[in-house]
Amino acid sequence: MTPNQEIWAKSRDRLVAAVTGLGFHAELAELMARQLKSPRAIDRMTSYIRQAHPNSEEMLVDEMLAICAEIDAWREKKASREAQSRYSAMLYYGRPEDDEDGP
Repeated sequence: MTPNQEIWAKSRDRLVAAVTGLGFHAELAELMARQLKSPRAIDRMTSYIRQAHPNSEEMLVDEMLAICAEIDAWREKKASREAQSRYSAMLYYGRPEDDEDGP
């Protein structure tokens, strides 16, 4: 097991412990961990559970979907900023010519 896989597994185990501690099935936690995909997102979900003590599976899934939506929005914003940066550089420095000799 690689170090990254170990980190992911530990985060997943903490999530499973938090979910089962509320009386829900471990399978729900496993599915949420797979959907959240990253240890940071899984830990964020675990923190929510420990602080809010949700009383229904719907509340758990709602928060998981909110976390996923925020991550997706952040990725889109990052990609947009990167594209804008490249575009601004192209405007400032000019478009590079692939073939200066021409046909």
